[in-house]
Amino acid sequence: MNHNALNPNALNPNALNPNALNPNALNPVALAPNRLASNAISAAVRAAITRPGELGAMSRQLLQYIVGCALTPSQSFRFSWRDERGELREEVYPGYLGLAASWAIAPLSESREQWVSACVASRANRAGISVMISSRAAHLALRHPDASEVESYPVEEGAFWGDLFATPPRLYACYKESNVESSRALSRDCAAGLAEPGGGVRECPNIHIVGSCDLACDALSAAGGHRPSCTDDRGESWPAVITTFLP
Repeated sequence: MNHNALNPNALNPNALNPNALNPNALNPVALAPNRLASNAISAAVRAAITRPGELGAMSRQLLQYIVGCALTPSQSFRFSWRDERGELREEVYPGYLGLAASWAIAPLSESREQWVSACVASRANRAGISVMISSRAAHLALRHPDASEVESYPVEEGAFWGDLFATPPRLYACYKESNVESSRALSRDCAAGLAEPGGGVRECPNIHIVGSCDLACDALSAAGGHRPSCTDDRGESWPAVITTFLP
């Protein structure tokens, strides 16, 4: 596959472990009121991302994906921390998709919270395996996938939406029923769930599966090939939805 033929604004490498969505490791609510800059984040967030050990690593991984979803490739988030041996570590997290680029200079709006949340959920992977996905949405950054991308990634996996910044986080997913086994074969199961030997499925942590996208969401748009909106298990409609496609 020629990655140069793919639109980097609509594709992202998926390697985020869904367990990193644990709000005890990094509380996204503390990020929302402030701009996303090292001198503007709250003390609670700074403590979480500079903590040595597993919890700190989990917080930094989540923040790295949040930054990648929110900022553009010309933007980045920098900070430093000290490991268990007291050695200084410098971190530079580049932006990628640009779903909330203004967060670098201004507080995050509710709409942008939801776009970042949908993006983070869509990039979650229980297995921690890097899987290239095509992300499509009504957002300008993802609205117009090019023809080669659509051809290379024709299989609709499902859709993701919600609010990672809520207390507790509310993240949702749905699946394209006819493509469930294809998704699981590629180690993607946060939309459809992990099939268990005794029957039933196990959800990814913090991502609730509401069922088939054909029932929970609007039909795919003719223009961008995305689900314009989806409904959660409370009957609430969400317009910030990211629809994912696989090879």
